Amino acid sequence: MENKRIEPVSGWTAVANAKCPRCRKGRMFEPGFFKQKMYVRCEYCDLYYERHPGYFYVSMYVSYALNVAEMITLSIATFVLSGGSDNVWLYLGVILTAVFLLASFNYRFSRVLHMHFLDPGLRYQPDIAEMSHEMKSKSRR
Repeated sequence: MENKRIEPVSGWTAVANAKCPRCRKGRMFEPGFFKQKMYVRCEYCDLYYERHPGYFYVSMYVSYALNVAEMITLSIATFVLSGGSDNVWLYLGVILTAVFLLASFNYRFSRVLHMHFLDPGLRYQPDIAEMSHEMKSKSRR
């Protein structure tokens, strides 16, 4: 049997590409950014993504933090770019448009950030994908 070297995947690369937090190879979401269908299990290491009922409640708080950061950033940018305008409708229009357009991003990456950084029991295990893949291929024979 050939001994393949496992290439380590950067944590930030795995977050940016929405990869499994345990093996960093499997996709967490179906292809298409606006298609918000999350896979049930990792295709490589067989990690069940919703680890217990209510697991993604923490992701709502992460999404809230992302929204607040985006709103503050956009408020400051609008203030600077508009020359200090005091028109409330300008700020509301910019902020509400951005919140609507970034909703898909916030939904997806709040779950990814939650699983990668806020779950103390979930760690990167580079060997687990290869072991699981070998076991699956042996069971198919």
